[in-house]
Amino acid sequence: MENIEFTATARTPQIDFNSTTGIMRIKGRCIPDAPDEFWLPVLNWFESYLLEPIENTVFRIDLEYFNISSSKRILFLLYKLNELADSGRNVRVEWRYKDSDEDMFEVGQDYAYMVKVPFDFIEYKEADLALAI
Repeated sequence: MENIEFTATARTPQIDFNSTTGIMRIKGRCIPDAPDEFWLPVLNWFESYLLEPIENTVFRIDLEYFNISSSKRILFLLYKLNELADSGRNVRVEWRYKDSDEDMFEVGQDYAYMVKVPFDFIEYKEADLALAI
């Protein structure tokens, strides 16, 4: 299975989903002008991954901002991680946020409450930005 990678733009995040390592990364700002066009290949790729997942899947989310339409797609992916965990695979979410961004921390807590997948909250300082993912 091919990996899926999108380079970050001012309005869309970096996407790096790797079927070999089981590490899925979303990083940056997520306010796409055409949400369906942006998210459809990501969601389709993830559905394909679920057909032949590896034993351990790590979902790393490091977003500085996202809009409602992206929030719905992220929640959809998290619900799919529930299915993966229910099938006996090891799954966890790493929710990364800047130490100055209490709102993003709280959003991560809200998501963690909505799904059964374990969340690790990883706080980092602005100066550590290059090391965040």
